[in-house]
Amino acid sequence: MMAAARGQGNYVCPLSMEVIGPSDSPGHGQEEYGMASQFQYILWFEECNKSALALVGGKNANLGEMVNAGIRVPPGFAVTSRAFQQYMDEASLWDQIRDTLSDVSVDDIKAVSKAGSAIRKAILSTPIPDEIQKEIITAYSSLSHRCGVTDLPVAVRSSATAEDLEDASFAGQQDTYLWIWGNDEVVKATHDCWASLFTDRAIIYRMRVGFPQDGVLISVGIQKMVNSRSAGVMFTLDPVTGDRSKITIDANWGFGESIVQGMVSPDNFILSKKSLSIKQSIIGQKDQRFVANGCGTIVEPVPSEQQVIPCISAGEVIEIAKMGMLIEKHYGSPQDIEWAIDGDLPFPENTFSTQSRPVTAAGKSDFKNGILKEKGKSDTDHIIDLMLKGFSK
Repeated sequence: MMAAARGQGNYVCPLSMEVIGPSDSPGHGQEEYGMASQFQYILWFEECNKSALALVGGKNANLGEMVNAGIRVPPGFAVTSRAFQQYMDEASLWDQIRDTLSDVSVDDIKAVSKAGSAIRKAILSTPIPDEIQKEIITAYSSLSHRCGVTDLPVAVRSSATAEDLEDASFAGQQDTYLWIWGNDEVVKATHDCWASLFTDRAIIYRMRVGFPQDGVLISVGIQKMVNSRSAGVMFTLDPVTGDRSKITIDANWGFGESIVQGMVSPDNFILSKKSLSIKQSIIGQKDQRFVANGCGTIVEPVPSEQQVIPCISAGEVIEIAKMGMLIEKHYGSPQDIEWAIDGDLPFPENTFSTQSRPVTAAGKSDFKNGILKEKGKSDTDHIIDLMLKGFSK
């Protein structure tokens, strides 16, 4: 997954995490999914659930499930796949995409790259219809107002409709944009997320798993930014052995993209689910981190004294694990969870889940067959590698 950031001016993230739900937005538009909204193309996270996967994608559906299960999730909304579908149909972009990829082989990387570039250029040069832009801006303004500011910093995340399925993972193929604020920037980031459905990596992945290029739609999640002091990834099993009695947590200073992108050797904690005790702690060499700089995020060196100490306390490790167990119980299967510690809030209210997906590569027989992570790789890198190799097929 690629992280980027845009915005302008200095900003201090507010403390408010007020939930915005369907009760704030009576109306119409999503009745076929058992929902009601004032919007035709927008759903608040409280209106999202697994039954709306085709409408909001895996990431947003899971966020809605967590919100409704009482799990702390930063507030936000989904721009539904209906908006993307209408946009693509009105501009006749699907025909252009099929023609562009019709003779491209997955083994010809240069041809894939050329085709992908042409497709993304076509999408980005086609304006989003005014009625869709208006709904995005109206929902963003409402979210900002509820959080007590004019232009709320948000994360803008892709959520593909084939993402986070039990038997495959399309997660991580599209882009995420952090610390976005202002109407124009939020609309632009949404447009960029749409185009990222056709990154070279996403095109190749769909080719390799035999999924049609026009068989995936995309929703976009727009979510209040957490002012991350520390962040990372948690698996509600041991991703190396498949042991479901364990929880593993990777953590770094700043925002979690440094771990998702494999930039650092993170702190690693292994806990027992039964006792919620920390069985192993390894302090990684956390030499880089993503931080906010007033107009987006930048990568900066971690001070040497912080590289050698844990970036989360023992209490925070246990609180994160508790959250993981609650999420796993809700879904009924092992989960791959992204989490963050908000530096503006007191413990334990500072602990948030920013997304969750099923672990797709955790079959015991596969671990017995000796598919283990390479030396020096984090658990996160190992799982991502397995996914990209088609291990989940």
